[in-house]
Amino acid sequence: MQLDTRYTAVSVTNETEETFFQGIKDCVPTLLAYLSIGFACGIVQKTAGLSLAEIALLTLFVYAGSAQFIVASMYLISTPLAVITTIFFVNLRHLLLSAALSPYFQHVTPYRNMLIGTMLTDETFGVGIQKAAKKHRISEKWMHGLNVTAYINWFVANMTGAFLAQWISNPDALGLEFALPAIFIGLLMISIVERKKLRTDFIVAILAVALVMICQVWLSGSMSIIVATIVATTVGMVVAKWK
Repeated sequence: MQLDTRYTAVSVTNETEETFFQGIKDCVPTLLAYLSIGFACGIVQKTAGLSLAEIALLTLFVYAGSAQFIVASMYLISTPLAVITTIFFVNLRHLLLSAALSPYFQHVTPYRNMLIGTMLTDETFGVGIQKAAKKHRISEKWMHGLNVTAYINWFVANMTGAFLAQWISNPDALGLEFALPAIFIGLLMISIVERKKLRTDFIVAILAVALVMICQVWLSGSMSIIVATIVATTVGMVVAKWK
């Protein structure tokens, strides 16, 4: 019994040994997407009429690509209340992202947990949940390294795009919008390879594609994707638990 206790203690220690620097290294694969989307976001915000100071404040305090694009598109045509309300509903997904990762930070105080959640993004969540698939809990230092690196990179990309906006009038021509789906495809493939549950993943993928095609007969494209995602992931979870 004592041996089991010692083994458990060693296992927990090993699971939390990742350092701040390791978090920086693990963020590197997502940096290209941040640079591309952030660069485009800076250009769009600048061409919408925002000043460099306003873009800097949005990047530092809002820190959400979708929200910043919304501000740029609604800046001249909507009231501040309408902009704030739209951003609120668009960013509600962060509550779900934080809730999904919170069980892996039960060893952290609520205040320190709040700091982690404040800097969480779609991309850092993707890297974090991939790490969580192999751990019972995640290192706080590692998560801060991941989040801070993404935060700084996003700020630099936004400000660079805003500064160079006077020479680039059409960011869509550069194809930068594909960087975001590309990074999530990459994270998904890494997760599939590391999970080593190819049959379950294959079933979920085929089901999701089939559901999207079927649902588009009655629903819009975006709603079809949402329905297919919910149903396919639920089936995948049931299959995994059943095994």
